[in-house]
Amino acid sequence: MQGTGHWWHDVRTNGGMPAQTDRTAFQVGVDLAATPGAVVQRDELAELIQFTPSTPTVSARPVLIVPPPIGRYYFLDLRPTRSFVEYAVSRGLQVFILSWRNPTADMGWLGLDSYAQRVLTAMDAVGEICDRHELGMIGFCAGGILLSGVLNHLAARGDERVKAASFAVTLLDFDSRAAIGAFSAPRLLELAQKQSRRKGIITGRTLGNVFTWMRPDDLVFNYWVNNYLMGEKPPAFDILAWNADGTNLPGALHCEFLDIFEGNLLSKPGGLSVLGTPMQLDGIKVPLFVTGAVVDHLTPWLGCYRTTQLLGGESTFVLSYSGHIASLVNPPGNPKAHYWTGGAPGPDPQKWLAEATKHQGSWWEAWIEWFEPHGGGKKKAPPSLGNKAHPVVDPAPGRYVHS
Repeated sequence: MQGTGHWWHDVRTNGGMPAQTDRTAFQVGVDLAATPGAVVQRDELAELIQFTPSTPTVSARPVLIVPPPIGRYYFLDLRPTRSFVEYAVSRGLQVFILSWRNPTADMGWLGLDSYAQRVLTAMDAVGEICDRHELGMIGFCAGGILLSGVLNHLAARGDERVKAASFAVTLLDFDSRAAIGAFSAPRLLELAQKQSRRKGIITGRTLGNVFTWMRPDDLVFNYWVNNYLMGEKPPAFDILAWNADGTNLPGALHCEFLDIFEGNLLSKPGGLSVLGTPMQLDGIKVPLFVTGAVVDHLTPWLGCYRTTQLLGGESTFVLSYSGHIASLVNPPGNPKAHYWTGGAPGPDPQKWLAEATKHQGSWWEAWIEWFEPHGGGKKKAPPSLGNKAHPVVDPAPGRYVHS
């Protein structure tokens, strides 16, 4: 009887898919996305959040985080002690992040250029707030695709304000065999593009189901047995609570992503233009930090490693344990956590791994050590957030994370 009740609830509220977690166990802004900060810029596409320093001194060059436009930013700011943002702030970095708006059907025309331009607008604001236009940037997942377009555009213009760039579990080369490749058959791409154009958006539920069915044993049938046959409630787990809090994707951006997957456009010189600038990845010369995850089913680490060969800057590669999101929610102190570091990455990833050194702990620690020499030294932590041109609009996590 309990299982039947759970099933009927999921039919009415979850599109017939078994719930993976008890979402009532967490509240965004209280249990999740709780690092202190403020929205210092807002437009129709995104909010820019500045986080409150927790150390007497901070890096002179701030760090701007570009999360993926698929999903909400707070997988990078989960519960206290499990937050990448909180950790970076505790290590003395000035941290900013973009919180993308959940697009509605009338925003379906927004594409790569719109999102890349929003990143540039945020960069300008960060420079004005910190009175320092040099900065570091880090793109996560599909946010790394946006970051590559921005860096390419800046390189073509001779704009050198980005002094260090990081790509976390990001694919820029789609020739490698990835689970997402299962959805790049021509007929499936054509159907997906028609749906995007017809509805204006791809709904969060549709996107969530696509990724869920990539691992049906773990993410569908496991919960079918637990929730319906056994009559148990789904567990309360912060990552799954974030995963269930899905967002839509503009139809135009979805179609562009599908074109990138099908034609592997990012890795082909001139295969794609962003902000009017043809992509030429080897023209990006900034120092690079690239991560992959050893059992990532969405962006396999061999594909992530290819970024070190495509971009022109001096690269550092770090391989984390675990899968796609679990590798990112990876705080120090977990006795199971480990990662590999090695020398300068060459063309053969297996050779790099064979010669790499295994470390206990989190790649977060390796990233902080890598960024410190690029941080521009230290300065006194600012006494307040924002400035006259960019005043505090709302306390973090802002409004868009709730929409």
